[in-house]
Amino acid sequence: MSACVLQTRGLTVGYGGRPVLRDFDFALHPAEVLCLIGHNGAGKSTLLKTLFGLVPRQGGQVLLDGRQLDRIEPRALTAAGVSLVPEGRGIFPSLTVAETMKLGLWSANVPVQERAARLDWVMSLLPALGQFYQRRAGALSGGQQQMVSIGRSLLSRPRCLLMDEPSIGLAPKLFQDLLQPIRQLQQDTGMAILLVEQNVKEALKISDRVVVMKSGAIIREALPQELNDNAKLMELY
Repeated sequence: MSACVLQTRGLTVGYGGRPVLRDFDFALHPAEVLCLIGHNGAGKSTLLKTLFGLVPRQGGQVLLDGRQLDRIEPRALTAAGVSLVPEGRGIFPSLTVAETMKLGLWSANVPVQERAARLDWVMSLLPALGQFYQRRAGALSGGQQQMVSIGRSLLSRPRCLLMDEPSIGLAPKLFQDLLQPIRQLQQDTGMAILLVEQNVKEALKISDRVVVMKSGAIIREALPQELNDNAKLMELY
């Protein structure tokens, strides 16, 4: 197998002197959807934020394409093809969807001459955005806001997408409607996706591999079909 897209070796991360992840080894492979599950406080979101440079590491290594990253910060990672859909959507309620996308193109450093084509590409993936494109994000439903967040994250045409709890506040059907275009895009482009999710049943349907975390450590790696029994899942929580 080729080099991992994202990998950690001996990663140590914590808050206020309390470690959340310690000597943590992890790998996201090319062209896979990896679902990261576990109880609240297991360290899942901390891992995503650390991989994207939002939380500093205390020790260990983060590698991109097999090469160690000395500086880990969002702008550099976006330029390298990594994008984040943050927990809670991270949108500005006072901005319209159009303004959000314009800001996203700028922050992703998309060349001016390419911005119209890039926006058209994202709109082709998520055509429902066009139905509320001129509305303010704060007036949208939870599902619509999540679609805006995903669309913004795709503006950089990432080859690696980190998704932190995209189902929060969404009905299962809405969650399915959001995930299916992303899964299709992943299959069409070979994008790698790291999905942190509490709605395990729905997330497993689009995943290639599952990692289960508990108290800052990986306690199991499995294929989705190995965990499709509720009793098996309960044993891990």
